[in-house]
Amino acid sequence: MRRALEALFDMGRHIAAKGFGEAVTEYKEIASTLNRRNVISTSDLELMKKLAGYRNRLVHFYHDVSADELFEICASHLGDVEQIANVLRSWLANNPDIMDETL
Repeated sequence: MRRALEALFDMGRHIAAKGFGEAVTEYKEIASTLNRRNVISTSDLELMKKLAGYRNRLVHFYHDVSADELFEICASHLGDVEQIANVLRSWLANNPDIMDETL
C-alpha cells in the first residue's frame, strides 16, 4: 500500500515538475499544486490529501497500523488509489504538449 501511494504521488510530482516547472516535495503540497493547476478537482484534492496522510502514517507510525486495518484498507479502499491514478493518466493523455521533457 505504501509503495502504491508513493508511486501515485511520484506521478503527481512528475506532472508538477515537467508540466509546470514546479518542484514540490511534500505529499499534500503535490495535491494542492495539481489542484491549483487544474489537473485534479477539489474532491480529488481532498482525497489525495487523505491518501498523503495515510502514506505518512504508514511511514512514520507504521507500528500503529494493525494487520487488520491494512487488510481493510486494501480490501475496501484501493478504488481511491485507482481513481486518482486514472485522473492523472487521463490528464497526461489529454495534455501531452504541456509536458516539457527537457526539464
